[in-house]
Amino acid sequence: MSGVTPPSPARSNPYAVAILLAGVYGLSFLDRQLLSILAEPVKADLGLSDTQLGFLSGLAFALFYSIFGIPVAMLADRSNRVRIVAAACALWSLFTATCGMAQTFAQLALARVGVGVGEAGGSPPSYAIIADYFPPEKRAGAMAIYSLGVPVGTTAGAALGGWIAAEHGWRWAFVAIGVVGIVYSLIVVTAVREPQRGSFDSSPGKQQPLAATLGFFIGDPVLRRAAFAAGLSAFVGYAMLSWTPALLMRTKGMDLGELALYYSLVSGITAAIGTLFSGHLVDRLGQHDRRMYGFVPAAAFFISIPFYAAGVFVSSWEWALVLMSVPFAFYAAYLPPTLAIVQNRVAPSQRSTASSILLLIMSLIGLGGGPLYIGAISDAAAGAGAASSLQIAMFALAPVFALAALMHVSVARALARGGDHEEVAGPR
Repeated sequence: MSGVTPPSPARSNPYAVAILLAGVYGLSFLDRQLLSILAEPVKADLGLSDTQLGFLSGLAFALFYSIFGIPVAMLADRSNRVRIVAAACALWSLFTATCGMAQTFAQLALARVGVGVGEAGGSPPSYAIIADYFPPEKRAGAMAIYSLGVPVGTTAGAALGGWIAAEHGWRWAFVAIGVVGIVYSLIVVTAVREPQRGSFDSSPGKQQPLAATLGFFIGDPVLRRAAFAAGLSAFVGYAMLSWTPALLMRTKGMDLGELALYYSLVSGITAAIGTLFSGHLVDRLGQHDRRMYGFVPAAAFFISIPFYAAGVFVSSWEWALVLMSVPFAFYAAYLPPTLAIVQNRVAPSQRSTASSILLLIMSLIGLGGGPLYIGAISDAAAGAGAASSLQIAMFALAPVFALAALMHVSVARALARGGDHEEVAGPR
């Protein structure tokens, strides 16, 4: 398959396409994380509890993101994926701007629901587009480029969102970011061409009903374990990203201006390096040992645990950032290999749908559970009289790092027992 030279001019610059789609992902993550960056001023203005903040940061978004993800992905498997991605970007950006107009918890929750509905159409079609621009042995690296949207979005959210909020208030931050997303959606639909499906694969496969794709996904031990490992990994990532800004401001004396500069730089640069390194390392090592698709993210999570725990409890935000730079570098290391596993193991005609199943699991476990988990523990600890309730809640995330690592080890073992990551194994 890797020797196929696609005739379509739509493939003339695959890396440019990956970068443009990474920009879409970055905007989605920026919109997703902006509330976390601005948690303290939003909480003060609207009179919210930590549990309500956790709900708005996670579950309110995740439920509708998950519900709409599969039908939109099925549409993408049958129609123009580029147009779906661009339309989704415009829709969620519109609702991001609407967040800045909310006056109550309920209004902000409804706007967050709209963001979730829009973002449901972003990633699954993008994964499938990238898979049709790159051969299997280069997909982890390509997915690493796409996954740079996570640190880029996080950095932009902290830097741009924090600066606008400091100068003009948190409401204008939401409005400005929303306008940027609408403009970018026009660039994507103009610049990215729809590729031919499956030209790097032996056969694109025929269209399958949802039940067939879901049955294959659940029945395949590699996909099943990879999805659960990704869910636990997302739990860690979303919880950490959602609450670290509040931890730094509430317990370590960092102000919004310092957050916009130092937090954005440290979290963004380290995460970008870790994500790219993970993807290219897996591409290189995975050619000789397919278990590396599980062992690399497992090692990343195990290494992160002591640095994360120390970063939660040190008193200064400067030392906290130094220590937390390690988990920031590694929290998204699972994304490139996991995305490559899914794209390589299903038929090209099922890629968007299979990706939406993966994201459904990641969203319900990770995005729906992670931020709410921290918020609920923080409120419970505060109710019990704990002086540092948020630190206690953040420390309670450390065992989940270990669970995620162990689950990625399980993925490696499943890959060793059966399933070639370079061959399409999905339903035909």
